[in-house]
Amino acid sequence: MIELQNIKKKFGENDVLKGISAKFEAGKTNLIIGTSGSGKTVTIKCMVGLFEVDSGAILYDGRNFSTMTLAERKSIRKEIGMLFQGGALFDSLNIEQNVMFPLNMFSTMTKKEKLDRVNFCLDRVNLTGKNKLSPSEISGGMKKRVGIARAIVMNPKYLFCDEPNSGLDPQTSLVVDQLIKEITEEFKITTIINTHDMNSVLEIGDHVVFLWKGLKNWEGSGKEVFTATNPELDEFIFASKFLKEIKSRNFG
Repeated sequence: MIELQNIKKKFGENDVLKGISAKFEAGKTNLIIGTSGSGKTVTIKCMVGLFEVDSGAILYDGRNFSTMTLAERKSIRKEIGMLFQGGALFDSLNIEQNVMFPLNMFSTMTKKEKLDRVNFCLDRVNLTGKNKLSPSEISGGMKKRVGIARAIVMNPKYLFCDEPNSGLDPQTSLVVDQLIKEITEEFKITTIINTHDMNSVLEIGDHVVFLWKGLKNWEGSGKEVFTATNPELDEFIFASKFLKEIKSRNFG
């Protein structure tokens, strides 16, 4: 579990995070949603240590990440997997080498153990036998799946996904969503997803935190989004007349 305790972050005179508290549980897909400028990206960056909070605490299973030294944080960072928005694959490396990269950096496995782990992860994301292809030879959806394989290759306890469906068509987005959810549940990972994709919210949103102007404005499950009585959330989700009509027809 990851817990945020009243975290605050200011850039100059701009209060970006104004005191956010939330709990993200293992085995669940925890989504952070909000408009541009709501603070969701800054929240994620604070959680992984790219930004330092001004006050408050970030706890990884009770361990206070906020007060740790850089050396102390290394043990937690080894437990974190990252799925980047664009996939962030190395063009000069093939699929196998991309997935193996964290193992080469951080593990003490033998070459055979590394290859076995890579093959296990590629098989888990339905890319068996694609080891020697280069990133330029695969589709956008396959790149995201390679990114997932690389993110889980170190068997992480925590998985952060930044806009995992960015640039994907709706059908491929559903495949990626379901894969993330299956892996989360199968390996009991605490998964945090930064997204604006409402299909993701509805399909895999076990726990959803809605940020509004630097504050936690609402939280609940993806299934509760449509029936929530929250004007800011309502405006965010049902921005178009078409979606508002759907809500009125089904929930009004």
